[in-house]
Amino acid sequence: MVFDIEMIKKVYAALPGKVEATRKMLGRPLTLSEKILYAHLYAPTTAAFERGKSYVEFAPDRVAMQDATAQMALLQFMTCGRDKVAVPSTVHCDHLIQAKTGATEDLATAVDTNREVYDFLASISNKYGIGFWKPGAGIIHQVVLENYAFPGGLMIGTDSHTPNAGGLGMLAIGVGGADAVDVMAGLPWELKMPKLIGVKLTGKLSGWASAKDVILKVAGVLTVKGGTGCIVEYFGEGADSLSATGKGTICNMGAEIGATCSVFAYDSKIAAYLNATERQEIAALADGVKEHLRPDAEVYAEPAKYYDQVIEINLNELEPHVNGPFTPDLAWPISKFAQAVRENNWPEKLEVALIGSCTNSSYEDISRAASLAKQAVDKNLDVKAEYTITPGSELVRYTIERDGLLNTFDQIGGVVLANACGPCIGQWARHIDDPNRRNSIITSFNRNFAKRNDGLAATHAFVASPEIVTAFAIAGDLTFNPLTDKLKTKDGQEVMLDEPSGFELPTKGFSVEDPGYQAPAADGSGVQVIVSPTSDRLQLLAPFAAWEGTDLKGLKLLIKAKGKCTTDHISMAGPWLKYRGHLDNISNNMLIGAVNAFNDKTDTVKNQLNGEYAGVPVVQRAYKAANIGSIVVGDENYGEGSSREHAAMEPRHLGVRAILVKSFARIHETNLKKQGMLGLTFANKEDYDKIQEDDTLDIVGLNDFAPGKQLTVVANHKDGSKDEIAVNHTYNEQQIEWFKAGGALNVIRAQFANA
Repeated sequence: MVFDIEMIKKVYAALPGKVEATRKMLGRPLTLSEKILYAHLYAPTTAAFERGKSYVEFAPDRVAMQDATAQMALLQFMTCGRDKVAVPSTVHCDHLIQAKTGATEDLATAVDTNREVYDFLASISNKYGIGFWKPGAGIIHQVVLENYAFPGGLMIGTDSHTPNAGGLGMLAIGVGGADAVDVMAGLPWELKMPKLIGVKLTGKLSGWASAKDVILKVAGVLTVKGGTGCIVEYFGEGADSLSATGKGTICNMGAEIGATCSVFAYDSKIAAYLNATERQEIAALADGVKEHLRPDAEVYAEPAKYYDQVIEINLNELEPHVNGPFTPDLAWPISKFAQAVRENNWPEKLEVALIGSCTNSSYEDISRAASLAKQAVDKNLDVKAEYTITPGSELVRYTIERDGLLNTFDQIGGVVLANACGPCIGQWARHIDDPNRRNSIITSFNRNFAKRNDGLAATHAFVASPEIVTAFAIAGDLTFNPLTDKLKTKDGQEVMLDEPSGFELPTKGFSVEDPGYQAPAADGSGVQVIVSPTSDRLQLLAPFAAWEGTDLKGLKLLIKAKGKCTTDHISMAGPWLKYRGHLDNISNNMLIGAVNAFNDKTDTVKNQLNGEYAGVPVVQRAYKAANIGSIVVGDENYGEGSSREHAAMEPRHLGVRAILVKSFARIHETNLKKQGMLGLTFANKEDYDKIQEDDTLDIVGLNDFAPGKQLTVVANHKDGSKDEIAVNHTYNEQQIEWFKAGGALNVIRAQFANA
């Protein structure tokens, strides 16, 4: 048993009383999300919080961190003065393993290459009471689903796909490392009370349709920012019909619509998964408070009264979808996809098909994909595209090997990769003859931004279910529709693929020899955490400087980013992952993927000190050396994508003083605040056009910095003219104190120093 059953017992013991108190306070029935949120308030309160406006302090039950973000989070935590984490916490080594040849070789290479980082994470986890999942144990979200997620819980995780745990009825929210530090230190975690989007699912999936198609459809409806500031709550008989892991898939990809998190109500499918993963005691406890782990009956009856927005999807009519390229919300029903490929002149030939990842690596996913692989063998079909399989955990990998599914994939030339993120996050040494050649790949992953999977701008990446991905691998052609089209066998016969089939849970149960877990020392006081001062992978942190107490004047425009600027553009993954524990080194990737609005180029901006063009980090380091601050200007939904706080820490470290954009993605805006940065938005979005390449900017009004009060940015142009631009912010009193202190961590240090 790796989960904390006593903590879960306390949550369930208190839940009925807290739900009833909340229902009485609000004077109305409750959604599931409201029950969980109000049950996890940091301090008792009689106030009702306004959705979308009120900042609220919560007390999460646990923290989960992946290795790439855990480095910086734990480097921060070790400076805050605590001997042990205040809540159950875990570290999962899944991001630093590069997919190249196959699971065994790639894992061995990763262990050797990243030994310094793994040793650091293992030792610091051991010291501070943190559970440690070794390299090869699996992807954080799948491991959490199998071991830690429980109905009615509240968890934060340092990865944007933390909401995967919503498949077991848990509110699980992606955050930056500084938020994790707060919770591990026993301090409240702050969140703006989310709005609620209700998705009513009717009917039942059949044939080629899968749970993945539900979220692909929703992404098409809401777009990449339609869920920002919202919890998406799925309900209805269609929701109850989905497997627990299918629910997890849907919640996982809710990150792609900007949702705070997504969640399903507790039901028999969730209970079955808990029992199958040896958590019978949790299932029994949940059964005892089941009514409090589901929305009230009145919510089901009149959802429009209780949700801010309601979407309805009939699963009986849902088509398989393919989303992309270049954005996960460009949704195409399979019946219209071939036409879209031809009309947009996307490369029709499919070169690589990849299944697995944290989004789709359940036993059900793999078994349904394997049913199609078996058809390819039985029907004498060539598999035209490269095909890879990424198991989500050692538990899944061992079980599917035992049940012969890996052998089935081997028969069609499939390559099994390590139980890690791999190509999903750009950890893929792809073999391609010409990296500039336009080409197409399709995955069952969650994101498909340009360069996301293989670092190649010419790659058109599409997202679909593992079943559809496998069918396309067999055909090797994106204009193929497996529901209607025939394929030619090796001897020239025409055949159709039958509908996929599979099992929600293994009939023989799950099995594993070594899940890859290391429990922490009971007393870590004697454990040494060693960071070499000459390391280029790890670097101890120095506190950021406090605010000077004056308006910020004479700031240079570093870059005016045009269009989509995700955290991948701000702080790329791939080869840069190795520097996630070394702030100065990884800062050399700051904004190198952002498109400069003045020349439509990446990593090429004007240095106002000499008039020459150079890379973004190069120019910013020149400003820092001259003791000159700067501003980054951006477009809509700036910072969408991953939770990586490096995208906020790098500009802070290099001397950027403010980020001014049309709108922010939630996690990134919070990360900026945590690091003592100014995150500002144009009051009038058209003012973005007033920013000129040679501008020097002033931020005025900081001496009266207050919640809800606008600031002014003065754009001083090269010709002597100027524009005064009104800007908004969402800082509350506490967050303003973070800014003044130079970051939230400085406030925490002061609190523990004075305790």
